Amino acid sequence: MYLKVTGGSVPIDGGYDTLIPQFIKVRQVFDSTMIDDIQAKIRDEVQKKGIRVKIKPGMRIAVGVGSRGIANLGLIVRCLIDELQNLGAKPFIVPAMGSHGGATAEGQAKYLKSHGISQQSMGVPIHSSMDVIHIGNTSSGVPVLFDKICCESDLVIIVARVKPHTDFKGPIESGLCKMLAIGLGKHAGASRLHKEGFEEFHHVIPEAAKVILNKVPVAFGLAVIENAYDQTAFIEAVEASQFLEREPILLDIAKSRMPRLYFDDLDVLIVQEIGKNISGAGMDPNITGRSGSMVDQGFIAPTIQRIVALNLTNETHGNASGIGLADVTTKHLVNSIDFPVTYANGITSTVPSSCNIPLVMNNDKEAIVVAMKTCNRIRLEEIKMVWIRNTLSLEHIWVSESLIPFVKSRTHCQVCGEPQFIKFSDQGHMIPFE
Repeated sequence: MYLKVTGGSVPIDGGYDTLIPQFIKVRQVFDSTMIDDIQAKIRDEVQKKGIRVKIKPGMRIAVGVGSRGIANLGLIVRCLIDELQNLGAKPFIVPAMGSHGGATAEGQAKYLKSHGISQQSMGVPIHSSMDVIHIGNTSSGVPVLFDKICCESDLVIIVARVKPHTDFKGPIESGLCKMLAIGLGKHAGASRLHKEGFEEFHHVIPEAAKVILNKVPVAFGLAVIENAYDQTAFIEAVEASQFLEREPILLDIAKSRMPRLYFDDLDVLIVQEIGKNISGAGMDPNITGRSGSMVDQGFIAPTIQRIVALNLTNETHGNASGIGLADVTTKHLVNSIDFPVTYANGITSTVPSSCNIPLVMNNDKEAIVVAMKTCNRIRLEEIKMVWIRNTLSLEHIWVSESLIPFVKSRTHCQVCGEPQFIKFSDQGHMIPFE
């Protein structure tokens, strides 16, 4: 089901022929440490004494794989599968993505396939089901539900990216424990835990994971950390007994590798594309400073008056969760939304505002102009604007001329070119900067 937006331009003071400033390409410098040989690294991790001893010939092992946009995900999963098979095990893959993929077994299998995870590419079956088992309650009485197929396997292994969460802060955020509690809780389990509210997640997630670790034969988790350039920087096989102790340390490592925008405040941030493959929130609140949960986050991010979201990524398959964090968007983006899929996320997370539709303009040019004209306490000739492709791609950004003195004063920023005007097609769609 798709909403078709119609209508002409909304009248605004002075019309749409506003002078948009020139932009200059800027390079932001981050830690670029990465793993050169992923296959060798995974082999070494699986061969660790505490890990290898858990794998016995003939074991049916469920490998939980989520829906996050992990770099090299297909390679990482295939290397893990190969190592398990080399040890004589019989692995298979289970989607571990809560309510994503439209909260259906077919949708989740399709989502994995879009990330290169299929029976053909992995050489093992994909068993996708939304059936869960009530395996116990947390110390505060919250029911914990877990994937039925995983409960019936000999062992469970999860592949998870460890990173700061987009809706809450705590010693354990996105990673191994969340993959167990939310990802393999499937739609029912994810929905139940989200009812506790994000303000409780800092202890709900570890408590639910503790119940699972006591009830389910979880062998280990393959923790992945990426650098600021969306490259695989760190992989570690963590024994199940070490999840609660090790994950806070891994989260600190992940935070140190995160990209950011090196600005204190901005008037307009233009985001070329948002999507679930970019962030669970479409555009990462750790970058924009905006979270749909309304929980006090303390993000290290610039204060931004207006955010413009121009497009959805192809990989998000119409899921526009997080569009509510923007102030202005385009008819093109709204016409690309798959509302049932988007709303499934908003309802499950209990944050329906993340699916709210902001001001919808006919095209990119109108959207950018409206964002500029709704900023407060500025002179348009001094407006501070930044264009990014998405919140994962922050090495090369484009900034308005007014920000150049600031850029030149920062050791982590470099001016890379000459000023250019934004180019638009005849239909008013922005031609993205390189």
